Amino acid sequence: MDAAAVGLWGLFASAFLSATLLPGGSEVVLAYLAGANDHDPLLLLAVASTGNTLGGMSSWLIGRLIPAGEFQRPDLHPAVNRIRTHGSPVLLLSWVPIVGDPLCAAAGWLRVSWYRALTFIAIGKIARYAVVLFVAREALA
Repeated sequence: MDAAAVGLWGLFASAFLSATLLPGGSEVVLAYLAGANDHDPLLLLAVASTGNTLGGMSSWLIGRLIPAGEFQRPDLHPAVNRIRTHGSPVLLLSWVPIVGDPLCAAAGWLRVSWYRALTFIAIGKIARYAVVLFVAREALA
């Protein structure tokens, strides 16, 4: 496997981990690869967004597997209240640190359909990485 492929796999892994409770630093990896100019920016955007979206969907799946009744106290679970109040479009904010993981898990627990969750999570993640990529390329230009 050549260095370019290793970089893309590293970006994917970092983006996936960044969408979980584990640290991933995917923005730094994306900015580094963008500065190296070894890859098409759209490919970098696709790899980072796919990895991060799949990581968000893994949180959705974990939430889906939590039995009903585990989130009865609304004061303990503001993410559940956000989903109940604003619906699945609040998953556009799934990229926000600390807030995003609970939103994805709450959406799974509340049985938000996988395709609605996937759609809103993906849009939010793509938008975030597009901004990171734009800023990185502008800063390095």
